[in-house]
Amino acid sequence: MKQFKNKIILVVIFCLSITNLLKAQAGENSDLFKTLKAKDSLLFNEGFNHCDISQFKNLVADDFEFYHDKSGVLNYKEEFINSIENGLCSKTNPYKARRELITGSLEVYPLYKNGELYGALQNGKHKFFEQFEEKETAGSIAQFSHLWVLEQKQWKIKRVLSFNHQEP
Repeated sequence: MKQFKNKIILVVIFCLSITNLLKAQAGENSDLFKTLKAKDSLLFNEGFNHCDISQFKNLVADDFEFYHDKSGVLNYKEEFINSIENGLCSKTNPYKARRELITGSLEVYPLYKNGELYGALQNGKHKFFEQFEEKETAGSIAQFSHLWVLEQKQWKIKRVLSFNHQEP
């Protein structure tokens, strides 16, 4: 009888574990997924692709950190914004870049403390295009992980990992 009880307990624990794993990722139709996909679009489609620096100022947390497997670490919001504003988005820079999210690659994992949502991890793949003198060519494909946190009920990107850059 005791062995039977132990097997039932193990089956229940296994079922609960599987249920928790299935619920771990936010579904594409969830509000969280849609919200962070929209934030990703503001950050990249508006901010990066169209050099709208205000998007970075609005979306990036003050204690922002950016880790890139090719260009190193940026430790501060101001350092990150300055690097874009005076580099990629400089009016005198003949080089431009464009980023596209790879369809179907985006995943969002909610983060809770005591049952309350405080953040989310957003993972995906993106590809870059390089433009020089009106000619666009394919650039690298990479993976990313973005840590988003709720600060005063506003989503802010706090940590970025950009890695596994592969040339075409």
